[in-house]
Amino acid sequence: MTAQQQLNTLSTGADYEQLAARFRPIFARIAAGAVERERSRSLPFEPIQWLKEAGFGAVRVPVAYGGAGASLPQLFQLLIELAEADSSVPQALRGHFAFVEDRLNAHASVPQDKWFARFVAGELVGNAWTEVGAVKIGEVGTRVSQKDGKWVVNGTKYYSTGSIFADWIDLFAQRDDNGRNVIAAVSTHQGGVQQSDDWDGFGQRTTGSGTSVFTDAVVEEENLLDFDTRFKYQTAFYQLVLIAVLAGSGRAALRDFSREVRERTRIFSTGNAPRVSQDAQVLQVIGKASAQVYAAEATALRAAIPAQRAYEARFGNDAAAEHAANVAAELESAQAQVVIADLALRVTTDLFNTLGASATSEKKQLDRHWRNARTAASHNPLIYKERIIGDWEVNGSEPPYVWQIGSGPSAAK
Repeated sequence: MTAQQQLNTLSTGADYEQLAARFRPIFARIAAGAVERERSRSLPFEPIQWLKEAGFGAVRVPVAYGGAGASLPQLFQLLIELAEADSSVPQALRGHFAFVEDRLNAHASVPQDKWFARFVAGELVGNAWTEVGAVKIGEVGTRVSQKDGKWVVNGTKYYSTGSIFADWIDLFAQRDDNGRNVIAAVSTHQGGVQQSDDWDGFGQRTTGSGTSVFTDAVVEEENLLDFDTRFKYQTAFYQLVLIAVLAGSGRAALRDFSREVRERTRIFSTGNAPRVSQDAQVLQVIGKASAQVYAAEATALRAAIPAQRAYEARFGNDAAAEHAANVAAELESAQAQVVIADLALRVTTDLFNTLGASATSEKKQLDRHWRNARTAASHNPLIYKERIIGDWEVNGSEPPYVWQIGSGPSAAK
């Protein structure tokens, strides 16, 4: 493949409005059932099926391979729109789009035709990385070994976001034969994979983020991918999905509270107008929230630009430029996350000042916006992000590119 042919197969952008028009009717259908799914804690199997059938999972696949060729800022703009409809759905697809991104980067050295064809056919990939139990940081309990001439996976994972909806699972494990960490792309269409919807968080209730148990689950050798080859801006990518969830949650809260204010007929004697929709102080709250939502979305889209640069740099021959792009992707996603989390939480809290106690009705489910934002903002503690950013600004220390969680040294005492 020549350099020019290679460039022609990159996903550098599409006509956004034309692309979004394909999915907005589906987003509207998803939004129509969001409150009931939240109230009954019903997983969005049908909405995700609609997205699969419409080719949503292939928007990042290059046009030459049947995808939409969307850029990363365009992907995250779509995810913000989807999050406004139901913030659990884009988070449920977080693992899928991360695996797609990894295959896009791998295409720089090894053709990915088979995986691209799967994505275009509507196949989705879930996520299973986090160990459960008394596993120390750096240890991997989930193992890949050979049995009866086949490679099999055994272990238990939690936070398996989206895996219950998926055809494949992006599984972090360790090989028994050489001790190397790998990504095992495991098919869910087998008896050795058991999944549970036992996520008990108070927000993002329908992301399918529960437990996955692997018992001699078969994995093809070609689907054992050395973790060291994983795309370098992966942690930034995962955070950009959460940022999109937060921005979309803010948009949804603004939409719902604006409608409630518009339709409300009851007023307070201490108010300023015969209708709430004409009350200057209420309008001020809505106006400020609108500005905060605008800032959150604008920041999210700006933060996605370095990740796109890192993706394109992967196909260049300038290692220094690629490294700088990866550093920028990590730092700017962290900066955006700190700011957007604060904006989304303020919006989803302060908007309650526009209404009375009726806003707390279980029927309305207006509190879901704060619960969902609070849950999404709790991933990867913001205080550590702030320290990492500060260490870069003051000392020039590069941010970490892989994060882990597990038992600390004191747990063994």
